[in-house]
Amino acid sequence: MPKSVNKVILVGNVGNAPEVKYSPGGTPVAKFSLATNEKFKDRSGEWQERVEWHSIVAWQRLAEVVGEYVASGSKLYIEGKLETSSWEDRHTGQMKYRTKVVARDIVLLGPRPSAVDGHQDQEEAGQTRANAMESANDMEDIPF
Repeated sequence: MPKSVNKVILVGNVGNAPEVKYSPGGTPVAKFSLATNEKFKDRSGEWQERVEWHSIVAWQRLAEVVGEYVASGSKLYIEGKLETSSWEDRHTGQMKYRTKVVARDIVLLGPRPSAVDGHQDQEEAGQTRANAMESANDMEDIPF
């Protein structure tokens, strides 16, 4: 059988602050929601916006990093896989399904929130931009 692929790439904004818990064995797990949006023209030519909410789960060290650096509103790049679970509803007896993204890699796309007020210090943000510019200038010297 040929190899199959289960890969998801999302760029969006975090809903509520991530919740980090620990399994009975001590493994950290973080759960949070991520919103992605798209704009499109409907049949009448009017612009519409659709927001899609995704359930994200991160395990082990990635979960700890999420708990430490990710806050509500953070813009993230996430790579992972889809995982669907099912169960029988106790009240109706119907089968229920939930699909989540199990994160393998997460990149913060905005400034890192500080521990004090949830916003990066202006001086620190300026320094980060300066370091990025310096690195970009250094790369211009590399012959390709």
